Amino acid sequence: MQNISLIDKVWTQRTLQLAWEKVASNAGGCGVDNITVRQFAKDSKSRLLAVSERLKQGTYQPKSVKRVWIPKPGTKEQRPLGIPTVTDRVVQTALRMVIEPIFEKEFAPHSYGFRPGRGCKDALRQVDTLLKEGQVHVVDVDIKGYFDSIPHDGLMKLVKQRISDGQVLELITSYLKQGVMEGIETMDEDKQQGTPQGAVVSPLLANIYLNPLDWLMAQAGIPMVRYADDMILLCQSAEQAKQALAKLRKWSTQAGLALHPEKTKIVDMGQPGAHFDFLGYRFKRTISRMRLRRFIRPKSLANIRQRIKPLTRRTNGKSMDQILTKLNPVLRGVHEYFHHAWEGQLKEVDGWVRTRLRSILRKREKRKGITRGWERMKWPNHYFDRHGLLSLEQARRKKLISLRRGANC
Repeated sequence: MQNISLIDKVWTQRTLQLAWEKVASNAGGCGVDNITVRQFAKDSKSRLLAVSERLKQGTYQPKSVKRVWIPKPGTKEQRPLGIPTVTDRVVQTALRMVIEPIFEKEFAPHSYGFRPGRGCKDALRQVDTLLKEGQVHVVDVDIKGYFDSIPHDGLMKLVKQRISDGQVLELITSYLKQGVMEGIETMDEDKQQGTPQGAVVSPLLANIYLNPLDWLMAQAGIPMVRYADDMILLCQSAEQAKQALAKLRKWSTQAGLALHPEKTKIVDMGQPGAHFDFLGYRFKRTISRMRLRRFIRPKSLANIRQRIKPLTRRTNGKSMDQILTKLNPVLRGVHEYFHHAWEGQLKEVDGWVRTRLRSILRKREKRKGITRGWERMKWPNHYFDRHGLLSLEQARRKKLISLRRGANC
């Protein structure tokens, strides 16, 4: 239990200034007050002084979160996104900077999401390691609507185990109870569960609530890899996997959470064709040679195509060099995250991109229909290489060569 005062560390000018710099670097939209990051920046000093004073006097109250709807990657559905005001994002960032170190030292080593110095790639490497060690009976876990389901009472009970500062606790509670504004309507229902979507402090609170589960599995000797609410348990036998799932179900029920009945399942990765998805990748045991490979998850692949299509429309009036100036940064981002995917799949994406580019060239010659085979000879792969198109396949090979050389040094 932290018995020292913490609120005075939140409202200090140094903390708020550092928090503001982080918010400014992340940009983002305006909240319900319609004040943008750029507008806040014009008189940030006076704004920070004002919010510091309100925090000091205990009169600060967060505004409602603006709800907008954005496309769900790989589907025609939409998902809600909450946008707090810039001021609220600054205060939440300051709050997180103060309380995160207190909880960080309590977190389990197999938790990777939204933690300093950790990320998706670390989690994926750990999954690779455990699978290669023979932990091939995988419990693929899906907590139904986790961020919207966290019980406030249970969460605050865990927070109070480490923090006693009443003003900080009130501040956290005020964020949990934040209203939501959609259009001109404000929904200020009496919330008893869920962390606010889009809130800077939500990922930390989500980690706090799942921390007891992390240690429960660790004490039971069940290897686990968790990134926020995306988690898998990796076991050496089918029996251990069943026991792990039973333990997980019991804990979830007691914690007021529900496992998705269809998405939570046990997968035997020793069987040909078996697979599970984790952090954008699909881990799959191939049927032909029984190799364990990583693929780009279908939903992630659909998202990649969604991002590329607007840049490669047939009616694009820009030069090839101008098109590639916009396209290559997207492809670099794909390569940076997915260069561990099977080379054949990256080659397929390359082919799809070049087909779209050939369709642009075909359109400019006033020909209708899809690209024909002979056009691959007219505009071969090296034509696009000369223009500087990034090839995912080639970039992957260069990356692997570089890693091997580094390992041999």
